[in-house]
Amino acid sequence: MPSANENSSLNGHTTYSPENKYKLPNFCVDEARPIKVVVVGAGYSGIVAGIRFLQRVKNIELTIYEANAGVGGAWFVNRYPGLACDIPSHCYQLTFAENPNWSSFYAPGPEIQNYLESLVEKFHLGPYIKLQHRLTRAQYNEESGKWQLSIQRSAGKQPRENGSSNGSVQDGFENIEDTADVLFTGIGSLSRWQWPEIEGLETFQGKVIHSAQWETGEGDSGVNTKWEDTVQNWGDKRIGVIGVGSSAIQIVPALQPRVKTISNFVRGKTWVSASFVREHLVTLANGDESVDNYTFTDKDKQKFRDKEYYNEFRRALESDLNGAHLATLRGHPLQQGARTIFEEIMKQKLSKKPWIADHLIPDFSVACRRLTPGPGYLEALCEDNVEFIPENIKRVTPEGIETIDGKHRELDVIVCATGFDTSYKLPFAFIGRNGIELNDKFNPHPQTYLGIAIDGFPNWFAALGPNTGVGAGSLLIIIERQVDYAVAATLKLQRERLKSIEVKKEAVDDFDAYLESFFPTSVFGEKCRSWYKVGKEEGRVVSLWPGSCLHCVKALEHPRWEDYDYELLDSENNRFFWLGDGNTMADKVPGSNRAWYLDPKTIDVPEQQ
Repeated sequence: MPSANENSSLNGHTTYSPENKYKLPNFCVDEARPIKVVVVGAGYSGIVAGIRFLQRVKNIELTIYEANAGVGGAWFVNRYPGLACDIPSHCYQLTFAENPNWSSFYAPGPEIQNYLESLVEKFHLGPYIKLQHRLTRAQYNEESGKWQLSIQRSAGKQPRENGSSNGSVQDGFENIEDTADVLFTGIGSLSRWQWPEIEGLETFQGKVIHSAQWETGEGDSGVNTKWEDTVQNWGDKRIGVIGVGSSAIQIVPALQPRVKTISNFVRGKTWVSASFVREHLVTLANGDESVDNYTFTDKDKQKFRDKEYYNEFRRALESDLNGAHLATLRGHPLQQGARTIFEEIMKQKLSKKPWIADHLIPDFSVACRRLTPGPGYLEALCEDNVEFIPENIKRVTPEGIETIDGKHRELDVIVCATGFDTSYKLPFAFIGRNGIELNDKFNPHPQTYLGIAIDGFPNWFAALGPNTGVGAGSLLIIIERQVDYAVAATLKLQRERLKSIEVKKEAVDDFDAYLESFFPTSVFGEKCRSWYKVGKEEGRVVSLWPGSCLHCVKALEHPRWEDYDYELLDSENNRFFWLGDGNTMADKVPGSNRAWYLDPKTIDVPEQQ
């Protein structure tokens, strides 16, 4: 006879010893446990995250911390002259929040900022967003399974909840603490601008301005200031613009007619031409091959009110934008075709000063550096009051800039359009398991899982992290899918009552090996100075997804939960504790819909063959 502590089979039935039993919990299988989510950043990523978390996760406590005084991220911070979208406006909107009222093919920055603000209003995110709240420290607590967050809040600027605070005030800032079951960061790679390392820059006696912090002291009256107001007295000013990235390419033509002279100091070469969807721009302009941008007419906008027409216009534009990926592959016919066309267009626009083409048109492939349409830039270089200077800068003097050939240009204003820190290292402590620092983890380069998760950092997901940008295609659909992924992981944590979800190191290593194998097949791995490679000419590509935009969307569509390790939340330590008491909410709540699976929207009806 079996002992009382052994499993036995009596009359075909299995009995279990008391040690293998546990008391059923007092909750339903679909009863969502409370879960606290913190989103860092209120740019595109943070706004999409706010919308989707609130839409899909029940019993959620959500907070969105934003360091700036307004939402919008890079579009709130950047207000430099000529700021505009460098992909078609209709490809720079969310799939579920269309805007048929863009003013032009490449919309100006303030219009994009207005669109972002409209999303916050439309989806009622205001109560969840805390402005002027900067994350200064994040550390995962292994015992509780929560992130411990230190936040620096501008004292007196933000209304205090219930008239009190759990922090202390120092030097005009209030330090507060918070926790999160799930942390989602939408900090972005183009949020930490930096001054160029040029000898003597601090000695210049005129104005020194960075494109990412456009403050001239003239007409700067707040967040709604138009850049035109900040340069209204510059008619007699001599301006130096350092750089030939997307910011400089927009600043030069915007300032050219408003100032006495512009000296554009250009260290490298770059492709400046219309994007791969140029044919749509030309069609809108009735076949005008010289068009750089197009202002939508009232007639155009009237057509856009026809939803079917608008959707087809939008799909065709974005389909062709995504189709540009093939031109980024080494040796592909589209790459050579793009090179031929772009070189022809650049030479044509520089015909008044053809020597510039020799210094500006690259030897490297199209798209090795980020492409920008640059409306008006090449034409501005040909104007009499603009000087193109390809010689490297030797030093800045109190009066101007001296180049290595010994020439000195006297200037009144120096504009540094010199980019951002794209190393993905953070300016504050971000600590995972066992005290590991994120910045140490990212040395010598970031290693991630699909760009959204990192081993040693449980319950944390990121948008626009390392290797998630695109060199060709739609960035916003990737942001949406990254948010979808994070929401799905959060629902898994909540549904299965998990304490933590953490990607396995071997999965990170395998993705890293994939990256190393892919980029030699693309033009992004060629020798050219690019922020894709942390501003270096050669080295690891850390900013781009290893494949097309559509490839990224598909890769994130179905999470591989087997690539993660898990900890259970409850002390019972039974993987089926989440099954609850054997009931659903519909079973317990009177009047519930107990045949919800027959609702028309729920039924998946196959098409007849």
